[in-house]
Amino acid sequence: MKLSIVSTLYRSESYIDQFCDRAAAAARRLVGDDFEIILVNDGSPDRSLELAVQRSAADRHVTVIDLSRNFGHHKAIMTGLAHATGDRVFLIDSDLEEEPEWLHSFASQMSERRLDVVYGVQESRRGGAFERWTGALFFSINDALSDFRLPRNLVIARLMTRAYVAALVSHQDHEFIIAHLFQLTGFRQEQQVVVKHSLSPTTYSISRRIQMAVRYLMTTSTRILYLVLYFGLSVSIVSVLAIFFYVLRYVFYGIGVSGFTSIIVSIWFFGGMTMLVLGVLSVYIANILSETKRRPYTIIRDIHRGGQSIVGTPQDRSSSRTEGVSD
Repeated sequence: MKLSIVSTLYRSESYIDQFCDRAAAAARRLVGDDFEIILVNDGSPDRSLELAVQRSAADRHVTVIDLSRNFGHHKAIMTGLAHATGDRVFLIDSDLEEEPEWLHSFASQMSERRLDVVYGVQESRRGGAFERWTGALFFSINDALSDFRLPRNLVIARLMTRAYVAALVSHQDHEFIIAHLFQLTGFRQEQQVVVKHSLSPTTYSISRRIQMAVRYLMTTSTRILYLVLYFGLSVSIVSVLAIFFYVLRYVFYGIGVSGFTSIIVSIWFFGGMTMLVLGVLSVYIANILSETKRRPYTIIRDIHRGGQSIVGTPQDRSSSRTEGVSD
């Protein structure tokens, strides 16, 4: 297989046929008829699965992986990549905000530069002023606190070699942000500036974005723990110096410390900092707990290929570490 095109489905019923048509046309221009399209249904509540299965029955190139529930976009992506068999793998969202035709420019850059990955980035973040401001704030905080810098305005679309994909899906993380794994995997990567369309409302709410930002920092950054250590050490040193100052002032000048205001402020300050530090450590401990459970991060209910259900065969059980066999 020369090319695999991988995408996920969530509230995607309006785009499936057009996406498959455009993706197949782009693939044929590049590799002829030797390609596959893998659609991962991430527990979509609409008719996405039904339409995708119908498409699979009519088009032998289309394989549909139906997850048992909604596990999240990034975990669904990893499941699709684990099932891809192509020498090159083109990952792209199915909502047509990212154009399947980008495949050709990505492939040209990959061949000319002998790269393992070509990924898309936007010149500027889409959305209103609030979305752009919060996005810039996230990247600024990430640059300051995370162990890895992320490309700004990254999109999902990327063309990857077989070796890179094999390394990517070998990661054992349960709690992850896929952009981090993209960078952590390494290999020769270059970006390409693209224009992403705004055709559908985002499924990421403000609370979910905040949750993702916190999860990303707590699963990728050891720098935060060192900052907590250095802060505690600094407070201890300042406290010892303050104690010496007041003792010496009392010994030499007879001036004592009076009033409760300083005590109350100190209690509030250190009480709040203690709760903050405990909260940070609690998130790290929760992530450790999740990792040590060793549960599969997605469970496949069914795989549809050529109108037939093929889940459960030995070949498919061994082709992905996300089905509950091992992780």
